[in-house]
Amino acid sequence: MTQPAVLQPLKTWSHLAARRRKPSEYEIVSTNLHYSTDRPDAPFELDPNMPMALWFKQNRNASPLKHADWNGFRDPDEIIYRTYNMLQDGHENYVYGLFDQFSARGHDAMLDHGWARHLARLYAPGRYLFHALQMGSAYLCQIAPASTISNCGTYQTADTLRWLTHTAYRTRELSNSFDDLGFGAGERDKWENDPAWQGFRELVEKALVAYDWGESFVALNLVARPAVEEAVLRALGQAGRHNGDTLLGLLTDAQLADADRHRRWTGALVKFALQTEGNDKVLADWLAKWAPLGDAAIDAYCAHLPDSPGAAQAAKDGCAELRRSYGL
Repeated sequence: MTQPAVLQPLKTWSHLAARRRKPSEYEIVSTNLHYSTDRPDAPFELDPNMPMALWFKQNRNASPLKHADWNGFRDPDEIIYRTYNMLQDGHENYVYGLFDQFSARGHDAMLDHGWARHLARLYAPGRYLFHALQMGSAYLCQIAPASTISNCGTYQTADTLRWLTHTAYRTRELSNSFDDLGFGAGERDKWENDPAWQGFRELVEKALVAYDWGESFVALNLVARPAVEEAVLRALGQAGRHNGDTLLGLLTDAQLADADRHRRWTGALVKFALQTEGNDKVLADWLAKWAPLGDAAIDAYCAHLPDSPGAAQAAKDGCAELRRSYGL
């Protein structure tokens, strides 16, 4: 009588066994975590016609941006929750060390009142912009077709929330020294009505209703975020240095360090997507739709930056060069 074969225990998780090496911590805790992709016809293994299932089938499964195995994507920095907290705990200590040191030396008392007026107009309302970017990243986290992509969106969401809180903290500090400029009270009106912000407001509000996951990624990570980074962070930070506001320059530099990491995973995902025939045209068509909004937002904002000749063109060139570096 033939004895049944004895099953040999797996040495690792089945979906990682093909790599024929011990999986890294990143691979163990980051890959193949989306149970909602197991059954494309019923993403949540419930009624396939319930509204949430229909939403994911339309805006994720039916996206024109295709790949045979989105789970093959890897974050080039291999960030996980544990290492993210270690990294950003140190980063936050640095940022709040800046706040403490510049406050102790009376930095705001040395700022020109005219420059403070520019900060009330061009810096403090930025928390509305960062909140929109935060919401867009959170949506990408929810709708992305692979957990390794969602994780990148999660950490990007957290970083943008940190930018928002830095801006709110700094706004409160400035209100103590310049109580006649409306810090902490006039930002919503400026966000909704000031010409400097209307390009960015149109861009991010429209990006928030780009529900297809691929288009959302393009609108947010290939257009809106680079435009904000080049204009509202880099160009404004440089203007700050020209006006004796070293703190602002150092703060935006710290935020741009986060942005560099976001750009690395964005570029890796674009190159991963370009492995599939036809995705180059899909991405190009979306860029043709969204990039003009990004350029218009840069033009509108930079037109009001003091001591910044050529800032708008430099920002637009920076965005275009970034996309070219991704192969677009």
